[in-house]
Amino acid sequence: MQRITLTGKEAAQLIGVSYWLILEMAKKHEIPHFRMGNRVLFREDSLLQWLKEKEKTSTYKLETNQQYGKLRRIEV
Repeated sequence: MQRITLTGKEAAQLIGVSYWLILEMAKKHEIPHFRMGNRVLFREDSLLQWLKEKEKTSTYKLETNQQYGKLRRIEV
């Protein structure tokens, strides 16, 4: 029977961040996780879905109104 949960170290390796960063993200509720006693556990499918959502939001471009352009500070 295959495990369906990952430890912090395994999850960190899966998404390519440090162990300490993934624990900090879990502490701040920035990444999907759950606790079993003292252990912080992750599900691989939840992490992969979370990564897809992060990727979508990072590549989403806000459409700007090109009619007016950008404001600039003019030094006098």
